[in-house]
Amino acid sequence: MSDSTAVKTVSKLGLDKANTQKWLFLFIAIVPPFGGYLLFTLFPNILSVYYAMLNWDGFTDAKFVGLSNFITAFQDKYVWRALTHNLIFMITVPFFVIIISLLLAYLITNKTYKENKFLKVLFFFPNVLSTVVVALLWAFIYDGSYGLLNGLLKFIGIDIGNFYWLGNESTALASIIPAWVWGGVGLYAIIFANAMLAIPKSLYEAAILEGAGHMTRLFKITMPLVTPIIRVSALFLVVGTMKGFEIILIMTNGGPFGSTDVIGLYMFNLAFGVEYRNYGYASAVGMILFVILVTAKLLIDKFVPNKGYEY
Repeated sequence: MSDSTAVKTVSKLGLDKANTQKWLFLFIAIVPPFGGYLLFTLFPNILSVYYAMLNWDGFTDAKFVGLSNFITAFQDKYVWRALTHNLIFMITVPFFVIIISLLLAYLITNKTYKENKFLKVLFFFPNVLSTVVVALLWAFIYDGSYGLLNGLLKFIGIDIGNFYWLGNESTALASIIPAWVWGGVGLYAIIFANAMLAIPKSLYEAAILEGAGHMTRLFKITMPLVTPIIRVSALFLVVGTMKGFEIILIMTNGGPFGSTDVIGLYMFNLAFGVEYRNYGYASAVGMILFVILVTAKLLIDKFVPNKGYEY
């Protein structure tokens, strides 16, 4: 065998080995995660469509009822009440989270506070806590007997007695909004701050030379350049407020008298509550929620600009 033939043979063996390793790596990297997604996410979601057409409590034999569960859901006043509460959260929570996060991020990145690093940690701290801890903390703040809010109001001369903010129909829903906002501001403040740090300082320096103030620089330079980040954040927040119910489950469990019930919590109680235990109807409500989430995504794509600015 000539030297050139030997070199070609060795090169071919090396290339075959490299291809084998590449395909082995792709198999290990892709197949297990994709298989887990199919098994634990996609398959249950597809199965939910079938469950939505059943009258089934999870134990006895299932009875096929077709679209009856969907018809019942559209006529269910509790579904519409829960969706109304979701709509209120969907409008208020993302709005306040994004506005407060933008202002905090702007102050962190454009003001030379000595405590900047500490403030970043402080803002992010609520996201380190679990939803259970955040909910219990705010439930304590709103407590009528020894809550912090009533104590502060009494300290400044407003004595409302032992008023339970989460136990009153007129205040319970509004009381959940600050807790939800407080739990989400820190994460998005850090996200926006990192996006702002990528903006060239020369843009701000030129604006300062032109006499632009902080608010002008925020709305004319910073916000247009971080618009794509704001758009994605708004999408996550909207989906989170439509799907989320954990903080409400712990703080009020939908009460008092359903005044804080949301569609996710209503669906959860339908499926696992002792009073209902109706998997089929809960799945139908879940399908309605899925359609609403897809619609919300399409509306955000349509009305929130996805165009970034070059700099």
